[in-house]
Amino acid sequence: MADIEEARKQFQRIDADGDGFITAAEFKSALAQQGDFNVTETVAEAVIKTRDIDGDKVLSFDEFWAYLNK
Repeated sequence: MADIEEARKQFQRIDADGDGFITAAEFKSALAQQGDFNVTETVAEAVIKTRDIDGDKVLSFDEFWAYLNK
């Protein structure tokens, strides 16, 4: 199980515009910053979709937290 405060910090780093949601573009950008330049927008969208519980095509913190604790 992940530490919730560390998870919040990680979520905020990925959520570049600070709107409280992680989009596929933000996810892709975060991976690129970590050196994974091979992730396409399509792959990023697919990853978000597999973790998007409510189907709104973005990850809320609650969805991010649920993913970390699977």
